Amino acid sequence: MPLHSNKMTREAILARYFPRYRLIAPQTHAGFSGASCIIERGEERKVLRHHHDAAVPAFHFRRQFRALQRLPNSLVPKPCFFAHGWMAVEYLPGEVKSVLPATSTLADMLYHLHRQPRLGWRITLMPLLDYYWQQAAPARRTLLWLRSLQRLRRRREPRPLRLAPLHMDVHAGNIVHTPAGERLIDWEYCGDGDVALELAAVWMPSDEARRILVQAYASTARMPEALLQNQVRRWRPWVLLLMAGWFELRFQQTGDKQFITLADNVWRQLQTKG
Repeated sequence: MPLHSNKMTREAILARYFPRYRLIAPQTHAGFSGASCIIERGEERKVLRHHHDAAVPAFHFRRQFRALQRLPNSLVPKPCFFAHGWMAVEYLPGEVKSVLPATSTLADMLYHLHRQPRLGWRITLMPLLDYYWQQAAPARRTLLWLRSLQRLRRRREPRPLRLAPLHMDVHAGNIVHTPAGERLIDWEYCGDGDVALELAAVWMPSDEARRILVQAYASTARMPEALLQNQVRRWRPWVLLLMAGWFELRFQQTGDKQFITLADNVWRQLQTKG
């Protein structure tokens, strides 16, 4: 396919592939991604998404679509179109809440995901951590950041307890509470990795809440709780540095100071944890 075809506008995509649909709204639960809209034909609705981040290779967007094709509709919105850097998935009627589901519900949903066949590509954090460091504003590259990066490079990533497909961006805004149950949206960071990494990366309100989630997951998955808790603790410095680096990158790209506030909060956590 010619490279220029990836630059089709939304209007051109709608005219060519969805001529009977009308644009009704921006996607209300698009999170930070922001490049989504809802289209409608009668009672049928779809979410149309665009590969909008020039810093992310185009094949990552196609890979996201492949993941949605492989995963069951009990977890994800059904994918229905991919072309020219655009994808469409079914619209999930339901509510996006400001808090995570009950711990048992969340643990069951994650275990359901982790029981699915692997996606075929591994999540590796060190290249991402290096990339965020390189792309950050020079004034934001602190000694704390450098030392944290060097420490993790020496340690290397923990050996996985159990490899499975991961979502890697589980937070309240990426969960739609539908009449048929909870569904996960925004799969741009998905891949195969350690189930403990997923648990370490869930946006929990506190360390105690994470400990209770890991306890519930260990019971559901029939894994030794102490082993799983220790593995999640090993992954947490990696996840914290990943979060801080992502916020720093977004600040560099957008100039939006909310990302500095978010990054500074994570840096304080890293400093406190030594």
